[in-house]
Amino acid sequence: MSRNISMSEGADGDVDRFRRLLFSLGRLHSLRDPLARSCERMELTAPQIHALLWLGQDGALTMGELARRLGITEKTVTGVVDRLEREGHVQRERSPEDRRVIRCRLTASGSRLHRKLDRTVVQDMERMLEHLDTTDRRALFRILEKLIAWAEPKDRPHG
Repeated sequence: MSRNISMSEGADGDVDRFRRLLFSLGRLHSLRDPLARSCERMELTAPQIHALLWLGQDGALTMGELARRLGITEKTVTGVVDRLEREGHVQRERSPEDRRVIRCRLTASGSRLHRKLDRTVVQDMERMLEHLDTTDRRALFRILEKLIAWAEPKDRPHG
């Protein structure tokens, strides 16, 4: 016989299951960061590869914005950019509007590397999606879009 579950009891169970699934996903390096193999082959760290991907996708970024997107401090992003600059993949340039602001952009070499990395990302995503039928894919996309919309900063006054 089925038992009635109160809303809070059901929600607690959902939160616990969601938490366990997120932790399990975090342990699966191949899903969390499909570029791990590329990092090793290219002798680049994950933050360096992610920096290349952000710069290739969005163009020149300030050091602060790049740090925010990578989830690291500005001090740490300096080391990431230093290495990429030494390798000839990025170039720093001062903003003409505010000389205190330093932007980072891809060089021709960095753009070539970005295209290669982007192809790897697409191939890895294709392999992941092969395991889902059309209905599951649509559900996944719908749920991710809802979570992203919820998580995006709102430009509303508080109070």
